[in-house]
Amino acid sequence: MTDNGSAFLDASRDYLLRTYLPKIERCVDKLTTDDVWWRPNESSNSIGNLILHLAGNVRQWIIHGVGGATDVRKRQYEFDERNPIPPTELLNYLRSTLAEVDAVLARVSPDALQDVRHIQGLDRTVMEAIYHVVEHFGMHTGQIIYITKLRTSTDLGFWKIGADGSAQKNW
Repeated sequence: MTDNGSAFLDASRDYLLRTYLPKIERCVDKLTTDDVWWRPNESSNSIGNLILHLAGNVRQWIIHGVGGATDVRKRQYEFDERNPIPPTELLNYLRSTLAEVDAVLARVSPDALQDVRHIQGLDRTVMEAIYHVVEHFGMHTGQIIYITKLRTSTDLGFWKIGADGSAQKNW
């Protein structure tokens, strides 16, 4: 399990910090505060709410669930917030939370991936908790990208396509 476990942990850290976060940063950098807090209707979330939700989710599942810190999450707040927190403040909060997450994941031994933790009322292995977080983060990153495209009508330029059809990431 060690080689596969190490690869899983490395890939998880890479997705969170070097794939999803830079895409969210690029989106928010293209938006006004009003755009970040825009929602098409009351049953949908704004980018601001999604960022608060992502930070809350990774804090609860990784920092608390995997790392053992106290669970301080107030989940409903993430969705109920309507006072426009400045975009730079939101990004700083997400960055600092992900730095804590990365520190926890850096300490996880591949041999501990099958250990069971109690998170959000559920018994999950450490691997399941990490997998949940990466998948969840990716899904909401996609929503943030979509809202950004709706608000800006621009290509976000995440990929450069060569004349030969090859794709290179551009974030």
